[in-house]
Amino acid sequence: MGEWGFLSKLLDKVQSHSTVIGKVWLTVLFVFRIMVLGAGAEKVWSDEQSKMICNTKQPGCTNVCYDHTFPISHIRFWVLQIIFVSTPTLLYFGHVLHILHKDKKLRHQTESQEEKQHPKYTDDHGKVIIKGQLLGSYLASLFAKILLEAAFIVGQYYIYGFIMIPKIECSQSPCPHTVECYMSRPTEKTIFIIFMLVVSCISLLLNVIEMFYLMCRGSKRHRGTQKSTFSQGLNGSKMYITGTLKST
Repeated sequence: MGEWGFLSKLLDKVQSHSTVIGKVWLTVLFVFRIMVLGAGAEKVWSDEQSKMICNTKQPGCTNVCYDHTFPISHIRFWVLQIIFVSTPTLLYFGHVLHILHKDKKLRHQTESQEEKQHPKYTDDHGKVIIKGQLLGSYLASLFAKILLEAAFIVGQYYIYGFIMIPKIECSQSPCPHTVECYMSRPTEKTIFIIFMLVVSCISLLLNVIEMFYLMCRGSKRHRGTQKSTFSQGLNGSKMYITGTLKST
């Protein structure tokens, strides 16, 4: 778990700049993906090649059959999946830091001025408000995560499916004929494969729900701003007409 420490710390900082659904997604990522991968899955797959038995003594046949059946190990595939899916969130976090720096600079510049300008993306307590460019950045990160999550799920299906088959038939060179190879602990590996698949689908669903939630909230906020602007315009017109009538 030590190699995940840096990524975990970065993602932990994103929680304060995410929605409630985003915090749930991060919790799922930490507990059900990173921790499970480091605590259990790596031990289960530690013997995937060393304990693979083939009914031949031809040198190199076992290695070739394993490489043909599993172009990439499940563990390495899931590690890549976690890194790629987390990258859009880290890019959004970088944008948040940039926004916070600009708003902090604006606060310092307007402290000595009589007419203060309020920062666009933070409130009086410095809490980030997801709107405007920040909302667009957040939605873009969600869209990227949805595409990446779906791509890895489909990729896993086409590479080796979702069930660990105990017997593998291989006729690759240098095998002298069609060789039968047998994987170690196929049932236990299948349980982990299905578990990681379910977690991936849950993460994908959370991203979709969060995207629709932010789009609906942004639409409501935009309509509220338009109504407020329209009301202010009507009030200004009434004041102007009233003042004109009084002057005449």
